[in-house]
Amino acid sequence: MSLLVVGLSHRSAPVSVLERASLAADTQAKLLQDTLAAEPATEAAVLATCNRIELYADVDKFHAGVAELSTLLAQHSGVGLDELTPYLYVHYEDRAVHHLFSVACGLDSMVVGEGQILGQIKDALARGQELHTAGRLLNDLFQQALRVGKRAHSETGIDRAGQSLVSFGLQQLAAGADPGLWARGKRALVIGAGSMSSLAAATLARTGVAEIVVANRTRSRADRLVEILQQGDDTTVRAHAVEMSAVGDELTRADVVVSCTGATGLVLTADALADALGVTLDAPAEPETVTAVPAPADVDQHAAWVENGSATSAPETPRRITLPAQSTGPVKLALLDLAMPRDIDGAAHRIDGVRLVDIESLADASADAPMAADVDQVRTIVADEVAAFGAAQRAAHVAPTVVALRTMAADVVAGEIARLDGRLPDLDEKQRAEITQTVRRVVDKLLHAPTVRVKQLASEPGGAGYADALRELFDLDPQTVAAVSRADLNDPNRGRS
Repeated sequence: MSLLVVGLSHRSAPVSVLERASLAADTQAKLLQDTLAAEPATEAAVLATCNRIELYADVDKFHAGVAELSTLLAQHSGVGLDELTPYLYVHYEDRAVHHLFSVACGLDSMVVGEGQILGQIKDALARGQELHTAGRLLNDLFQQALRVGKRAHSETGIDRAGQSLVSFGLQQLAAGADPGLWARGKRALVIGAGSMSSLAAATLARTGVAEIVVANRTRSRADRLVEILQQGDDTTVRAHAVEMSAVGDELTRADVVVSCTGATGLVLTADALADALGVTLDAPAEPETVTAVPAPADVDQHAAWVENGSATSAPETPRRITLPAQSTGPVKLALLDLAMPRDIDGAAHRIDGVRLVDIESLADASADAPMAADVDQVRTIVADEVAAFGAAQRAAHVAPTVVALRTMAADVVAGEIARLDGRLPDLDEKQRAEITQTVRRVVDKLLHAPTVRVKQLASEPGGAGYADALRELFDLDPQTVAAVSRADLNDPNRGRS
């Protein structure tokens, strides 16, 4: 069996696709159950966050596994497979381990080093354990990912950027001021009520805004988000919901706007923003040129690259895009656009009194952060931990065979002692115990060197075949070995921290 992950994230898909593909808790449970029912998979776990949806599985066939997991993601997300496929990435075996460890350390986050992902990985593991879809491999993998993530944060300075994307965006809007002082008393408008918008609203509430207005196409979702905000113990924010048709009026009263709707077009045009502020658009300033990266290739290409031992993402050919220059002057309205594609017209940069922070500027700002040494140090930790995890898994693969061998040897000793009792019935208990102990010592000494050595050899790359060789040499019953594996897997203390 082999580890496979198929997923999409902010690095491969626009927020509009991620929000449409988002999975509710009951949908995640159904996806896990259906994955186990599929032929290639024996274990499954789902890591679903604002910025990623990943399905992990232990599969026995690579190509069939990629096809099945991709199909299941499409079915349960409601996004058609043809539409979803260009945004999917595939990681296999050690590269899958490397990917999850990198995610746990915050290396794959939109803001490098953020620590929120550790709680989400812990939730994914707990869900798999509760539904009994996470077996030995995924229990070990996710537990180790949590340890690797904690190690990265404790041994390096990576968590100096350990903020949520929303927190980082508010920090950029504050332009060097303390975000709490900057936000205090402000009136915020949150457009959208999906997972990212909900995180934005909660972050604004904790930051200290006085009031939050939530607008969403589905009013019931906006009402639900307001209810959650008002139930929070750590805030006293006033909150209420409005229809999307009321956004224009709310703009005239807002100090801060955060938008992440997943809409295919612009939610706030530059003209609408200018009208709300009662100003006119400034003339275009000198444009700014930035680099954008295209979407990855399709799943079949990914599968070919993985199987051939090449990179697991498409070769990237950056393209150059042009953004309007930022307006200067006192800020009357601060805009945070967390959507991809964008919700807010880039021309808002040119409106007098408007400050716009979007995904492109956030990525640019985080790239400029003085974290290169910390990132390199975390990457070294990840590489070391991936190698250690692989060695441990290969050693664990041979362990049931070693246990079965020792069990068979113990049965042989017990049988011979029983025969001895029949031949020498006059032995007293002391004599019998001494003989039994002597025979056991002989067997243990004979087995010690080969079993220790086979564990060492099995932990090395290419060592998976040593378990098969041991079973063949000692004619071990495969069912006995499987029974040992099941007993170990059903240990209630296994995989719990």
